Amino acid sequence: MIAVMAAGAGAWAATESGTSVTWSSLGNVKDANGKNTYTQRFTVKGNLDFPRLGFCMFARQMQPVNPADTLIELMPGYYVIASPRLQSGADQVDIDIVVNGSLANCTYAADGVHRVNADGTTSPVAYTRTPLTSKAVWAAPGKDKMPYGPAIYDANEARKTDWTPGVYDIVPSYKKVTLLPGTSTVKQPVFVDINPENPEYYTIDVRNDSLIVACRPDKQWAVMFPFTAKVLTPNDGKPLPNVHIENWPDFGWRGQHIDLSRNYINPGEMHRILEILAANHLNKLHFHFADDEAWRLEIPGLPELTEVGSRRGYSDHGEDQYLYQVFAGDGNPNTMTGTANGYWTRQEFIDFLKRANVLGIDVLPEIESPGHARAAIKAMEVRHRNGDSSYRLIHDGDTSKYTSAQSFHDNAMNPALPGPYKFMDKVFDELIAMYKEAGVPLVGIHIGGDEVARGAWDGSQVAQDFMKEHGLENQHALHGYFVRQIAKSLKERGVPMFGWEEIAVGHNEEFNKEVAPVTAGVNCWHVTPDAAIKAVKAGYPVILSNVNRFYLDMASSYHPEERGLTWGGTVDEFDALGGYADKMCPVALDSVPGTVVGVQGQLWGETLREFPGVTRLLLPKITGLAERGWNATPTWTEPQFNALVAAKELPLYTTAPANLAVHMRQPGIKVIDGKVHMNAPYADGGEIRYTTDGTEPTAASPVYTAPFAYTDGMDVRARYTRNGNTSVTTYLQ
Repeated sequence: MIAVMAAGAGAWAATESGTSVTWSSLGNVKDANGKNTYTQRFTVKGNLDFPRLGFCMFARQMQPVNPADTLIELMPGYYVIASPRLQSGADQVDIDIVVNGSLANCTYAADGVHRVNADGTTSPVAYTRTPLTSKAVWAAPGKDKMPYGPAIYDANEARKTDWTPGVYDIVPSYKKVTLLPGTSTVKQPVFVDINPENPEYYTIDVRNDSLIVACRPDKQWAVMFPFTAKVLTPNDGKPLPNVHIENWPDFGWRGQHIDLSRNYINPGEMHRILEILAANHLNKLHFHFADDEAWRLEIPGLPELTEVGSRRGYSDHGEDQYLYQVFAGDGNPNTMTGTANGYWTRQEFIDFLKRANVLGIDVLPEIESPGHARAAIKAMEVRHRNGDSSYRLIHDGDTSKYTSAQSFHDNAMNPALPGPYKFMDKVFDELIAMYKEAGVPLVGIHIGGDEVARGAWDGSQVAQDFMKEHGLENQHALHGYFVRQIAKSLKERGVPMFGWEEIAVGHNEEFNKEVAPVTAGVNCWHVTPDAAIKAVKAGYPVILSNVNRFYLDMASSYHPEERGLTWGGTVDEFDALGGYADKMCPVALDSVPGTVVGVQGQLWGETLREFPGVTRLLLPKITGLAERGWNATPTWTEPQFNALVAAKELPLYTTAPANLAVHMRQPGIKVIDGKVHMNAPYADGGEIRYTTDGTEPTAASPVYTAPFAYTDGMDVRARYTRNGNTSVTTYLQ
């Protein structure tokens, strides 16, 4: 079963300030120029004796309504409101800020709210976000993406089935299941060592009261973990049908990317994620520990990476000791609760590698470069000011003006300098040493390589001179030069290189001939298949990571209270289930030098605030990913898959000993022949509670048991709850 593991958080505790802040949206409107705007309100109460209020939110243009209030951008995504009204001693102050654009999702509300005191220190506040429960608040003028009750009702009906999963029906499904006469009572497995051509091929035989597993000796845990969790344990010691199972995956790379840089996930929590992967026959963990917003892994010899890069907070004097806060926090870089601050020690990572290896999971570390490198840049600037400039990633006098995909203006290493190459080599060597000490294979190192902002080096005379000296025509060529040098460095170390699609797309034949042979995987993430097709045609091994199928941090729907991003659309378990490789990369692979080596889910960390939020985004979406990674061709229909998730997957995660938070889909509501009908997303388990007066359903609301009469003007709302996990509210209209 999925074991319960203790979370390893720090012990620093903040003192409450006696100040409370409530955030609310006053609704989406069009301004006098016809542009969409909304006004966000900070209602501040208690102890109004401080000059500034700090908060985080996704970067947008904003303007305070009251001329007494001043909005200061410390960096994109982190703001401070300065106002004499905060020192007025009043019982309450409302601070209204007009924001460009529309607010359609709770994820884009303010967070990380804290006081800034007169002496420059910070204090936490009691922060509350007002839910988006009114159409006037969530719907932009002329645009309402809310999934309403009738559409959900029809979708739930379409996923109904009379089919009942059998004992050996699991996710991901076995290739061949041959039921045999009789039953057997089994306990401990008997392992038979084999050395098949496909290293993950195995057989399972239940017969004569025995359980015989034939597999490679190093795959025993990987084979037995899902069988134990999804067959033996649910069967609770009862006799099993005799069976011969023959199983193998269609893809050797079945991965899940976890971003613990933007918001911290501690080792104990990541160990639980390993078990979720193992239960779903996923065999690769893409360990995203460094990005613009933080650096989360101790690197011996470069202590600034964690001393500076893993700590975030407010500062009156820039980022000379730690990074500015982003996403979440209380302004204090030493607060070790929450997700703002923290890093893994070298030993914690080594222990993690060992456990992953036992479960049959390879860990792929990623060093984002040359873009997405703000945390490393700021850390190495501190090292430079302390006397060692050899690892410096930027230079004085660079006037480049650019904006990255995440709105940063200072996040690109400069490939014309020696520092980035020395830095990358140092981190490479330390990572290699960790894997060697752990005694586990290093499948490669991911170098990022994505989303370098246009104009990142236009104002660098050093870069311009370097480009002329090396015959590089433009910034894209300079980026390519960096990738080639890093590829050479990894080749010298005997370590395969991985990267996002930008390292493989848009380069010339000479580049591809040099880089493709040392590249073991390219994550192609766009919705359209263009990048994947270009990459395989250029000779690269492609890992299909499409945003519309496998970005598990996307919200499950456009409901305004569904956490998750929506820039890439929405993603649920059925979207992942439909992620077929031949559709995402429609090219005859036997006619091109490259290949598709597998699929991978991505969980980016912008919206993560707590471990239950991590598992709600992973589960049950990851089951669709797991099915497509193991079986490239159709297996379950959507109704069958829905029944299978309800019967096998949800109980595994939501009951003891796991007790994990999972996402619950919504109940449907539809008026049929004058009566209100409701249906649940699953055929068994759970309950629907509803209201008819426009209030939000609670645990005290009536339980739906049968259709009831509808009257004009009735505002019906409902929620579905199963094993303590509750859906967002469904609105009839």
